[in-house]
Amino acid sequence: MSIIIDGLKYTESHEWLKDNGDGTIACGLTDHAQLQLTDIVFVELPETGKVFKKGEQIAVVESVKAVSDIISPVSGEVIEVNLSLEDSPETLNKDPYDKGWILKIKMSNPEELASLMDSSKYKEFVEG
Repeated sequence: MSIIIDGLKYTESHEWLKDNGDGTIACGLTDHAQLQLTDIVFVELPETGKVFKKGEQIAVVESVKAVSDIISPVSGEVIEVNLSLEDSPETLNKDPYDKGWILKIKMSNPEELASLMDSSKYKEFVEG
């Protein structure tokens, strides 16, 4: 069974978001997603300063099984990326909610957070 953490927001494309309370969010791949992908071998990170709209491809994760797009859960500017994932992409499998964060975004429209699932809704979504 997947680990789903209370207090985070979730997307239907299996990204998690942590609202930092200052107009920024941290974003990563959920435990459910990494379990489905199995061994992650490569992460393509976006450039810092790049601006994305909600729903656009923001990064790519490659596993031994598949290549998956990471979809931007909110609109905004990438302010930081987790460069350690370039050398250790398996961190997404080992610690998806802490050391496995992928990027941080300064939101241009914080109201978009309201459209995302909380942990209980995401659990229902995953369990179908």
